[in-house]
Amino acid sequence: MDLEQVRTFLEVLETGSFIRAADQLDVTQSTVSARIKELETKLGQILFVRRKSGATLTPAGKRFQPHAQSFMNILRQAQQDVALPADVQAVLNIGGQYSQWERLLLNWLGEYRAAHPTVAVRAEIGTPESLMSNLGNGLLDFAVMYTPEARPGYKIEKLLDETLILVATRPDHGGPVAPDYIHVDWGRDFAMWHSDNFPGLNAPGVSVSLGAIGLKYILARGGAGYFPEKVVADELANKKLFRVDGHPHFLRPTHIIYPSDSINPFLSNALASLRKAAKDKSK
Repeated sequence: MDLEQVRTFLEVLETGSFIRAADQLDVTQSTVSARIKELETKLGQILFVRRKSGATLTPAGKRFQPHAQSFMNILRQAQQDVALPADVQAVLNIGGQYSQWERLLLNWLGEYRAAHPTVAVRAEIGTPESLMSNLGNGLLDFAVMYTPEARPGYKIEKLLDETLILVATRPDHGGPVAPDYIHVDWGRDFAMWHSDNFPGLNAPGVSVSLGAIGLKYILARGGAGYFPEKVVADELANKKLFRVDGHPHFLRPTHIIYPSDSINPFLSNALASLRKAAKDKSK
């Protein structure tokens, strides 16, 4: 597959126009059209619908899009790998959800790099969907997340359990039925558990997709929400937050997923040190 054709495809997709893509790539519009035409001929499918208002993807173009992005990501990674210093023995590509970096991976990464200075590490923060996609495309050696998708050829291990408890900025808070309850999106499993334990609740006034934002919100404005027990330990000790008694807690496991046939010689050492870091954190 021709690199310039794929790059042109993605530029047309981003700009929504053959004309604007030509400006961004510093080529003529006819060159952009020719590249796309050649790519469509190779694939045997029309990728764009051309209109006066711009260019939009056809169904075939939508199916080709993730492959084009993976192609460019792999090329970009290859360029970075070959440019590494001669004393670097290997590159370890790791990924994790934001909260995993905040509570586990950052500390582990510092210790791992100190023990393995000849291993370069490329770190990625992503959603479960993007992490699984990059893992499947070979762009990651392993990923740490809450609910990885089981796939043939990949191993999933539980690293640790995290307990989510209901806390509030006042000790007499009414819990999820109160109007200042904040719903944090802790994933599909939590959503199902929450629905089972609190049926018939009205939609909350505030919902957030990131726990750190939800915690900052209730500390600043008041309210309640479910948060990891260890994350709010200091606030509980300082009486900035209070555990809301009489409500269930949610056990949220953290997993690691990695290919069972990886060729990275440093993967096993990295996994062993990560398991140890998770075990130490659980104490």
